[in-house]
Amino acid sequence: MIGGGTLENLGAVISENGIGLVIIDAPLSPVQQRNLEKRWRAKVIDRTGLILEIFGARARTHEGRLQVELAALSYQRSRLVRSWTHLERQRGGFGFLGGPGESQLEIDRRLIGERIARLKRELEAIRRTRALHRKARRRVPYPVVALVGYTNAGKSTLFNRLTRSSVAAGDMLFATLDPTMRRFELPSGRPAILSDTVGFISDLPTHLVAAFRATLEEVTEADIVVHVRDAHHPDSEAQHEDVLKVLAELGLEEPVEDGLIEAMNKADLLDPASRATLRNQQLHNSQRVLLSAVTGEGCGALLGLIDRRLESEGRIMRLDVPLTDGKTLAWIYDRGEVIGRRDDNEAAHISVRLSDADISRLRHRQSLH
Repeated sequence: MIGGGTLENLGAVISENGIGLVIIDAPLSPVQQRNLEKRWRAKVIDRTGLILEIFGARARTHEGRLQVELAALSYQRSRLVRSWTHLERQRGGFGFLGGPGESQLEIDRRLIGERIARLKRELEAIRRTRALHRKARRRVPYPVVALVGYTNAGKSTLFNRLTRSSVAAGDMLFATLDPTMRRFELPSGRPAILSDTVGFISDLPTHLVAAFRATLEEVTEADIVVHVRDAHHPDSEAQHEDVLKVLAELGLEEPVEDGLIEAMNKADLLDPASRATLRNQQLHNSQRVLLSAVTGEGCGALLGLIDRRLESEGRIMRLDVPLTDGKTLAWIYDRGEVIGRRDDNEAAHISVRLSDADISRLRHRQSLH
C-alpha cells in the first residue's frame, strides 16, 4: 500500500512531531495496520475506524448506540489478529483427558459473535416496532416525505426550517444518526410527515450500511424522497452519485427511478455565476429547487413542488417504450406526469403518474400486461 521510501519519510515526520495517531484514508487489512503501527510507533486507524469513532461520538438514542456498537463489533471481529499475539496462549484444559482448551483469541471472538447476535435481535425488535408505527401512520393516512443526502449537506437544518423544530444540526459529519419524524403542513393545508435520516458518505463499508438498514427503511416507505445536496460543495456531483449508489445498495432503486426531488441547498454561499447556472438547470428540470435552509430562500418553492407531487392523482407506472414509438411517448407526456426517464439505444424507460382510466387506455393501446 505504501512504498518503503514513503514509509520512511512519513515515519520521520511522525517521529519529529511526536504524532500519536495516524489516519489512513483507505481500508487497511489487520496485517497492514499492525505493520504500520510497528514501523511508525504510533496508533494507526483506517477510514472505517475513523467513521466508527465519529458515529460513536454522535449516537444519542438507544437505537443509535445499538447500531454503532453492531458496526464496531463487526469491524473489530475481523481485526482480532492485530497485535493480539499475547492472547494466543492456551487457557485451561491441561491434563490427561482435556484438550488444549480455547485460546483467549477464540474466547474473544466467540464473545463478540454472541454480542453481535444479541444486538441484531434487539435491532430486529426495533425494526418490527417501527414497521407497526408505519402501519399506524398509513391508517391516518399522512403522506411521508423523506430527506436523504450526503453527510453535512444540510438535511437537519432544512428539516428544522420546514417543520419549525429544533433537531440537533451542525457543520459536522454525521450530526444525525437517528431518524426523526415531525408533522408539517404543505401550502394546500394538507398535513404530511417529514423524516430526517442518517447522511451517506463515499466508500461506506458494507457492514456500516447494514447496521443502519433499520433506520433507512423509513426511506423505502416514503411517498416522496427529497435528495438534499450541498450546491456549494466542489464535489457536489460526486456526492450525488455516491448517494444514488448507497440507495441502490439498500434496494431503493424505485424512489430513484420514480424521480427524486433535488433540493440544491446552501444557495446563500454561492457566487452569482454559480447561482445563475443552477437556476438555468432548474428551468430544465422541474424536480430541482435551489434553496437555502439557513435563510429560507426557496423553501416555499420546495414545499410547493412536494404539494404538487402529492396532489397528482393516480399511480406511478414504469414503462419501457420503444424510441421509435413517438406517438405513444407523446401520448404519455400529454396525459401523465413524467417524473423520471432514462433512455438507452432501444427504449425510453419512463416513470409516469397516470390516472386509472389512462392506465386502462394505455394498456388497450399497447396491450400491456
